[in-house]
Amino acid sequence: MSKTKVDMISGFLGAGKTTLIQKLLKEAVAGEQVVLIENEFGEIGIDGGFLKDAGIEIREMNSGCICCSLVGDFSASLREILSRYEPDRIIIEPSGVGKLSDVMRAVAGVEEELGVLSNSAVTVADVKKCKMYLKNFGEFYRNQIQFATTIVLSRTDVADQKQIEEAVALIREINPTAAVITTPISELSGQRLLEILEKPVDLKTELLQEVEEHHHDGEHSHGEEHHHHEEHSHGEEHHHHEEHSHGEEHHHGEGHHHDQDHCHGEEHHHHGEHCHAHCHHDHHGHDADEVFESWGMEQLPPITEEHLRAVLSRMSETEEFGTVIRCKGMLQSKDQKEWFYFDLVPGEVDVRFGAPDYTGKVCVIGVDLKEAMLEKEFKA
Repeated sequence: MSKTKVDMISGFLGAGKTTLIQKLLKEAVAGEQVVLIENEFGEIGIDGGFLKDAGIEIREMNSGCICCSLVGDFSASLREILSRYEPDRIIIEPSGVGKLSDVMRAVAGVEEELGVLSNSAVTVADVKKCKMYLKNFGEFYRNQIQFATTIVLSRTDVADQKQIEEAVALIREINPTAAVITTPISELSGQRLLEILEKPVDLKTELLQEVEEHHHDGEHSHGEEHHHHEEHSHGEEHHHHEEHSHGEEHHHGEGHHHDQDHCHGEEHHHHGEHCHAHCHHDHHGHDADEVFESWGMEQLPPITEEHLRAVLSRMSETEEFGTVIRCKGMLQSKDQKEWFYFDLVPGEVDVRFGAPDYTGKVCVIGVDLKEAMLEKEFKA
């Protein structure tokens, strides 16, 4: 029997937790037996009628806050919920003024005893209030940001790019590894959101794995690589791209999540970071044990298709940005009607349309990368 997943969704009062939870319940976990635990303090909780109609049971905790002093009560209540409802998933919406770390500690404390699994720790943060909340509610607000594995920036649809970048910069100072969702959640499917929340995987790591797989066998020189690419890039490699990169086929979800180390924006650039993807054949004359570099950014602004194709073409056909052996990313179009999904290997550029992803991002793998030039092109 699989363990009951426990998702913790925190955020200050009015941040948008209700909207996020409703979206997950309607679009992502409708087929599951779900129990929502609310423990709000002075805030109107999720609409009871909606939850009743959706077949969701609410088990309200005793007075007090589970994320403070009621770990014992929390354990007893959770045991009762598991026995009575045998849920597939429990969503805990702790008090808006509680500490996320205490909720996480409470759940971790009963994982083995009750057979539950800490599945995700999410914080919803109002993009326009991050700075003010950090100043006025430092310890509590900082805790919610610091311990989240995913941070959902709300109200980005009514904020400009500068406000979003400032909020992300503040978040990155506190938490450099969480996935930060800057795309308005109304534009993301509930399933895509759940995938990000449950198992974010780093775009940089994914690319490095592809590079290692592609070069590891050492069967070809650079001259043969184009032949190999012709045979496999439209087969294995291209098929992989369709499976992992194109939203039309699977909402970019299965196996293509984004994580804790992702190629972050200016707050977390990987500048000068050498990624140990060893090339086992002669590539542009480099040693067999060449160590590739990675460069990546997130929270990138929309781009025109013309600009994107021009930059990718320059990456592929010249060494203007260094020796680029792989590039992958997802960016919104300038008219905000489409999202571009792009993939580059030497000699070939692929740009397709896909469903919205959680933030605009790009990752580049190569040698002697010109990071400042790359940043300028993608932040233009």
